[in-house]
Amino acid sequence: MHMANYILKLAQNVKVRQRVVATAITYMRRVYTRKSMTEYDPRLVTPTCLYLASKAEESTVQARLLVFYIKKIQSDEKYKYEIKHILEMEMKILEALDYYLVVFHPYRALSQLLQDAGLNDINMTQLTWGLVNDTYKMDLILIHPPYLIALACIYIASVLREKDTTAWFEELHVDMNVVKNISIEILDFYENHRTITEERIISALGKLPLKS
Repeated sequence: MHMANYILKLAQNVKVRQRVVATAITYMRRVYTRKSMTEYDPRLVTPTCLYLASKAEESTVQARLLVFYIKKIQSDEKYKYEIKHILEMEMKILEALDYYLVVFHPYRALSQLLQDAGLNDINMTQLTWGLVNDTYKMDLILIHPPYLIALACIYIASVLREKDTTAWFEELHVDMNVVKNISIEILDFYENHRTITEERIISALGKLPLKS
């Protein structure tokens, strides 16, 4: 979650769209299903995933620009990698991903489903998009099809905004148990992420080996 936030902070500085952020976070999560954080330092993997995602999503960010903003927003020397480190890690990440860079996101399904449900007003659109953005702080994108994540976000938003979507969900013929379980995971995240303090994050990162 901390590294997902770091990707977002870097992305805001280099000015790339949300889809690039989502792809970068997905790459990072895929990498750590196969590699250890002691082997692949997340402080380097994070900006490198953003660099790679910007190319995959045709919104290329120069490595030197990333390095500039890393040094600008991070006071900790352990974060301060150079261009050569990002380029070297890019090749390692590509290998870890088996060169498979395609990511299917919930955003397209969300737009279509909101329109189909007649819920595509600005209020519901903003709320559901915000929920989808937050799901990237969890590992849902590695576990569930994007359309089910989109449906779970619509389900939560419809409850919060007191919209009766029962009949619409019935027409979809989806497994509502799955949709509700994903919704519970999202709500649990909002409840539990507050316990992850900055001190715990610093302590965890401090246990990683120093960069060479």
